[in-house]
Amino acid sequence: MTEMITEIGEDGGLRPVEKLDAHIRNVQHLAISVFLIDGDRLLLQKRAAVKYHSGLLWANTCCSHPRWNETVEECAPRRLQEELGWTAPLTRFGEITYAADVGNGLFENEIVSCFFARASDVPLDKYDPDEVAALEWATLDKIDAWLAAEPSRFSQWFRIYMTRHRPMIDALIR
Repeated sequence: MTEMITEIGEDGGLRPVEKLDAHIRNVQHLAISVFLIDGDRLLLQKRAAVKYHSGLLWANTCCSHPRWNETVEECAPRRLQEELGWTAPLTRFGEITYAADVGNGLFENEIVSCFFARASDVPLDKYDPDEVAALEWATLDKIDAWLAAEPSRFSQWFRIYMTRHRPMIDALIR
């Protein structure tokens, strides 16, 4: 079945769009990003190889798109459960707008609602292998070093988050 997400038209109106079509046509659409924090660590997700873009790249804990007529507040815990196999109480902490070429003729052009939770007893083995290849806790210092040495191992959006929107991420850790 074709997944319908929410496109934001040039007039600001919302309308349904097929997810792949939004990425091919480079139209602005709604998205969510979840950041799970444990002390000074962020839970990273390595995307599954079968993803149609950015497979096997590292990103923040969970990223997705609300379904057509689904709120971002409904989407974030749903996708955390679907991808990682569990959920946590999420708090919305900001919004990021960005556009990026993700390769193979596909684009991200998103208005992203960001959510976080503090979690320490996260099971790292309950994820859906069609969504996730691996999970790893990392400090921001380790992420910074890894990004500097091997930026191509990270998704475009995570690189943007960690460079252009770093104060938002840093505020979660403090």
